[in-house]
Formats: sequence, structure tokens, C-alpha cells
Amino acid sequence: MPKSVLDAIKMGLWEFEPQEVDGDHYSATGAMPGTKDKLVIMAERVRNGLPLWHPLDRDDIEKPAPPKCPKPR
Repeated sequence: MPKSVLDAIKMGLWEFEPQEVDGDHYSATGAMPGTKDKLVIMAERVRNGLPLWHPLDRDDIEKPAPPKCPKPR
């Protein structure tokens, strides 16, 4: 069984649907969309088999960073 969508693609499993993961099991990010910091976090999530987006991720400049989120690297 693949761990992530990338593993599924490598295995030719085109109908793969990752397991749903509750937002309590991974951190939201305050990184702005389109920034290198956000892309690094999203790539890490994919490698770890997590959803690309967390429900509390910062999604625009007006929205404050989520509480208790790690600062972008």
C-alpha cells in the first residue's frame, strides 16, 4: 500500500485516494501561499502522506497566521 500520492503514481495506482487525516495530527502553517516556505511545507506533507492543505493554513495576506503554528523556515 502506498504511503503517499507520489508513491501511488510510481506504482501505477491511478485510483489511489489517501486516507483522511484529522487536522489535529499535523501542524497548520503561517506561510503565505505561493512562497518558497509554503511550497517546502507542502512538499514535506506529500512525502509524509499528509493532505496538502491544513484547514487552518494561512490562505491570504489579510488572514493572521494560525495560533501555535511553526514559523516558516
